[in-house]
Amino acid sequence: MMNMQTRTPPSSAPDDGYGFSDRIQHQLDHAARQCAEQGGRMTPQRRDVLGLILNAPTPVGAYDLLEQLKTSGRKPAPPTIYRALDFLLEHGLIHRIERLSAFVPCTHLQHDHPHDHTQAMAETCLHSAQFLICRKCGGVTEIADAPRVLDVLKNICGKKNFTMQSASVEVEGLCEDCTQAAPGQKGHSPAPN
Repeated sequence: MMNMQTRTPPSSAPDDGYGFSDRIQHQLDHAARQCAEQGGRMTPQRRDVLGLILNAPTPVGAYDLLEQLKTSGRKPAPPTIYRALDFLLEHGLIHRIERLSAFVPCTHLQHDHPHDHTQAMAETCLHSAQFLICRKCGGVTEIADAPRVLDVLKNICGKKNFTMQSASVEVEGLCEDCTQAAPGQKGHSPAPN
């Protein structure tokens, strides 16, 4: 599992206009190689959008990205941002959190060995994602190690002769930190007898 709130802060030596850390620069380089392998091209605009998403402490919306890009001296229009987001989604680099109308990076970009992410994995990431969304702090955790959830959904769809093309599971509640900060909210209380 990956908590989206624990990202590396930007370095103090900006080289791209945003001050992305060396770790994020490495992730962006990997993403560009992955796109090239899939026949896509990581343009500077797409790279900047992905970098801003990687750098965000919580899920980020399209208009927040637009505002951040405007502060760098550019004046991109909303369609430009949406095209970049569509490209990043198509290549399995980000996920859209429907409930929040916001975007987070796919956890494969956060791992120490991102080169293990294949085209097949990109397609799986694109078409299935499970998230835990904290209602209090807004933190999002992608559950990348829960293939059984997808298996259960495929099984249900098979029984109903339904062809699943994508699946996104968004579970809302309180994260561990917020649960500990709010006693009495922890887990399910047993029903009174």
